[in-house]
Parts: sequence; structure tokens; C-alpha cells
Amino acid sequence: MEVTRALFDEVMVPNYAPPAVIPVRGEGSRVWDQEGREYIDFAGGIAVNCLGHCHPALVKAVQEQSQKVWHLANVMTNEPALRLARKLTDATFAERVYFANSGTEANEAALKLARRWAFNEYGEQKNEIISFERSFHGRTLFAVTVGGQKAYSDGFGPKPGAIHHAIYNDLASVEALISENTCAVIMEPLQGEGGIIDADPAFIKGVRDLCNKHNALLIFDEVQTGVGRTGHLYAYMDSGVTPDILTSAKALGGGFPIGAMLTTTEIAKHFTPGTHGSTYGGNPMACAVGEAAFDTVNDDELLAGVRQRHQHFAEGLNAINARYGIFKDIRGKGLLVGAELKDEHAGRAKEILQAATRQGLLCLVAGPNVVRFTPSLIIPNDDIDEGLTRFEKAIAELFGTQD
Repeated sequence: MEVTRALFDEVMVPNYAPPAVIPVRGEGSRVWDQEGREYIDFAGGIAVNCLGHCHPALVKAVQEQSQKVWHLANVMTNEPALRLARKLTDATFAERVYFANSGTEANEAALKLARRWAFNEYGEQKNEIISFERSFHGRTLFAVTVGGQKAYSDGFGPKPGAIHHAIYNDLASVEALISENTCAVIMEPLQGEGGIIDADPAFIKGVRDLCNKHNALLIFDEVQTGVGRTGHLYAYMDSGVTPDILTSAKALGGGFPIGAMLTTTEIAKHFTPGTHGSTYGGNPMACAVGEAAFDTVNDDELLAGVRQRHQHFAEGLNAINARYGIFKDIRGKGLLVGAELKDEHAGRAKEILQAATRQGLLCLVAGPNVVRFTPSLIIPNDDIDEGLTRFEKAIAELFGTQD
């Protein structure tokens, strides 16, 4: 069978609009398409491929586990799931882990657990959830309604209720919404899809204090920021604040689908047998690969390298901006980096992404005005430099000569 981009239009639901490029092979921070053309990968599968493509530790884990057991129903447990859960609880505030397949499923579990906890402890009136404008928590109807972007949730019929949206980095807006009927506040410690917006430390601490005051749980969505992405194992570790529930996915499997919800024993006890579940959650294949990824990333030297690479990345982007003057801000943490366009270039982020692809670079957007970069956490500096060279060629293609 000949596989081309045209086949997508014949057989796939059109909720995506991929380019003509079809990658067929990857190694490290580079991928190759069907024609053998090479690309530097600054996208990382949207912050998923934390160790690049075909990392030896992950390949070994897949090979070894594939010869043991692939799947077991959750009427049983399995060794890889238990090992990974132990490592997650040893490394974080958490005492209990629930495994899922994706970030949205981890968030669904977190939100359901928060409501069940509140129902059992305080009664059915304590069911309100506070999220933030421009936030993103996944695509299930519950998670996408909690997310603060109506474009993703409108048009699907009645939405789940008792969900309110405050303004990120505006503590007063949270104070205006929170009450004794609030069961949880869910937030990203650094907004990803919303434009790579970092939370002010005082804001995070203020939200934690408000949750304590009103007996509400604080949920950190670390689907994108977790597993080394910000230069810390989880972003909360650099915030001075500990959540009650944390969700993790994306980089947790290094490219293999897995999600997790982490919490305390006292909160976890409200998920009794039958209250929630997942057919594939805790799958031994996924957990074996997740364990290999976690073991590799949970290393002080690797995490320090992520922070160093942030500086290298930012310096390169600022040098390009000094020549072309199209960005108003270069921001982010670790290897979650955003470049926001100036107002006169608003709405052109996708054009830049497309031009970058033509120049042999894969990158992302975070809304219409922000170009987003989420490469491998171990991308060599030489690949960063080559990728930025290609990125500058894309900028020159669109914006002409240097200032």
C-alpha cells in the first residue's frame, strides 16, 4: 500500500490538518521523512519525547517487556506498574498513584477524585471547581470544560456544571470565586497551551493559602511541565508549594502512552473499588517504558543540563530577535520555551511553524501568537544551534532582511 498525505484525507477524521511531511524514522533529536529529508526536532511530540527518538534505555525496555507480558486486566496488578508507582512516590510528595493512558484521563481522575473526596467529607454541595482562563487540561468533555478555552468546549451540548474560571496570576480573581462550596482549584504551574505563561511565586502561594482556608484541594496539572521539562523533576518542586493532587503524562512515557495521578493516602482512600477505572491504565508495557524514562530523567545531572540548555536556547532566540525584532518576549522554564510575537505580527505563529518545517525544523505553537519549543531534554547543544539556524532562515523567509 502506498502511504501518502492524500491518504489522510481519504481515511482519517478531519480534526487534524497535518502537513505533507510524514516522518518515518527518528534518532536522538532528528527525524527523517519518507523522502529521506532530515529535520531537527524542537517539538518532541508536544513535550512527550523527553529523551528524543529511540533512546536506548526505552528501546531496551520495550524489547524486554514485549517478551514477558503485554497486558493484564486491572483485576490483577503487575510488576512494572508497582515498580513505577514506588519510584514516583519515593521521588514526590505523593503516597498513592493511579495510572491512566493520557493527560486528559489523569485529569479526569483527579477531578472526579476531588469531587468524591468533597462529597464524602463535606456533602454534595461542595462540588465547585475553579480553573483558569487560557488553561488546558485535555479533551474529554469534563476536562475540556474545566480548561479555560471556550473554542475547545463550545458546540458539544450541555457542559458539566459548577466550573468557574479565574484569571491566571490574578489572586483577587480567585478570591472572588472561591467559597466553602469549592472542592478544588486546578492549575498548571506554567501554562502551556495558553502561551507559556509562568506563574508568579506569590500567586501560587496565595492559591495554596486560599485552598487551605476553604478546605479545597489544590490540583497541579503537570502533564506538560512534569518529568524534567522545566529543569526539575516536577515544576511544583521549584515553587515552594505542594499540591494535594498532581497529574503527569506526556514525558512520563518518553513517547509511550501513559498518564498518572499522584496524591496522598488520605485523599486516595475515596477511590474505592468500582469508583473509577481504566482498561489500559497501568498496562505493563507502558509502565515498563515509563520506568525506564523516569529512571533516566530523575537524575540531578540531567536536570541541571535542562536548565543549562534553557539558557543556551534563550540566548540563541534573543540573538535572532535582536536581528529581526519580531518577538516581544522570550519566556518559559527549562525546555518549555515560548517566543511571543509583537502585536504587529499577531496571528502569524502558525506561518512561522510552517516556514520552519520547510527549512527542516519541527516546532510548535501555543495559540496564534506564540511559537513553542519543547525538544528532547538531552538535545545536544550542536543540535540546538543547527535548529536555531534553520529557525532564523524561516524568519528571514517570512520577514525579509535583518533590522
